[in-house]
Amino acid sequence: MERLAYQSLCDWKRLANRKPILLDGARQTGKTYLIERLFGASEFRQVHKLDFLENPDLNNIFEGTLQPDSVIRNIELTLGGDIDLQRDLIFFDEVGECERALNSLKFFAERRPDAYVCASGSNLGLMRSFPVGKVEFLELFPMCFEEFLMACGSQSLVEAFRNQDRNPTIHKLLWDILCDFYFVGGMPEAVAAWIEPTNGMNSRIRRIRDIQQSILDGLIRDFGKYDAPLPAFQIEAVFRNVAGQLVQYVDASVQRFRFNQALPGKKRYANLSGPISWLEKARLLWKCGLIKSRPNPPLAAIAKENLFKLYLFDIGILGNLLDLTYTDHRAQDLTYKSCFAENFFTTEYRARVSHPIYSWQQRNAEIEFLHRTCNGSIYPIEVKSGKRTKAKSLRSYIERFQPERAIKFANVPERTHVDRTSTWPLYDVQFLKDL
Repeated sequence: MERLAYQSLCDWKRLANRKPILLDGARQTGKTYLIERLFGASEFRQVHKLDFLENPDLNNIFEGTLQPDSVIRNIELTLGGDIDLQRDLIFFDEVGECERALNSLKFFAERRPDAYVCASGSNLGLMRSFPVGKVEFLELFPMCFEEFLMACGSQSLVEAFRNQDRNPTIHKLLWDILCDFYFVGGMPEAVAAWIEPTNGMNSRIRRIRDIQQSILDGLIRDFGKYDAPLPAFQIEAVFRNVAGQLVQYVDASVQRFRFNQALPGKKRYANLSGPISWLEKARLLWKCGLIKSRPNPPLAAIAKENLFKLYLFDIGILGNLLDLTYTDHRAQDLTYKSCFAENFFTTEYRARVSHPIYSWQQRNAEIEFLHRTCNGSIYPIEVKSGKRTKAKSLRSYIERFQPERAIKFANVPERTHVDRTSTWPLYDVQFLKDL
């Protein structure tokens, strides 16, 4: 399966003097596959891979000096092959399992900028030390809607999507795939099982759920592995509670995260800031800051630390946590489908447009998201799960703050524009980056 981050790796390769590139992201998002099987196999003579999770003995390579030529020589002796620095890729996989290997990237940046050195890891945000300023940083997310569309195999539909060619026929095809995406999500193993042509529909559906549950079980085991000084049960409780709170809002916008619902006896942000921060650093939650005043830039300066919404990193994992079936998603009659539309918007926006993410609220009026354009303007964004596009809060916001433009996302076949308000198909989130 193709990944859009492949082009970013190729751009890095073409640099004359390059720092090592470090690929971060949640577990099971396809970091190893992208570097070794796609990028490495296509762009290099050979990939010299050191997997520190699979083989902890490889840590011995870094016991002495971290001088790059010495490290390269030790790799050659350990793996039993010569490294051609002009044509080969050195790949440190699960580099977070070997802190000295992570630290060695600093010396590769300073002394061997001609070497092609890639590293990948999960939970790198939880590491105690990090070679700040000495690596190129690339984050890999679960597969976005465009990548899912690419995997589903219709090149003409992919081109129509990219060219923003919209009509009722194209919209029906794209919306059907979006409903599938709600169920499958963007974890590559789940997507690969979904597009497997030899399996029947029922078999694929069962397989997807098994894969998602296996991924979820692995993530929860990580809570115990990296929990110090936080109890793993607190991290898990907050993680599961995010899904529970999202579905509390029937046909309404998701509200701010309620601390008193997550853990018994924990009622304040100070009590839960540790688990929430842990999950953010592990790339398993996305925070959406809540603005409660006039939304003037910089938004970070007026967003309060303890007021925010929380969304899960993958919409398929969200559905698994809520035990929703494929039929539920296809029917599109869930009483709380609004939260899926918002969670989809959040994951797409975070992966393809920008971060951090903000929303706005005053009294009874609320705007799901705020988008900062390239020229600095702030556009209010409304997200609707169905075809109804009436937005009382959006009208109130426009009357109060007079933004240059407002955008509604909904189940509509084509883009329309009335006065200063545009309406876009929900799956077009990534094109906000062009504004």
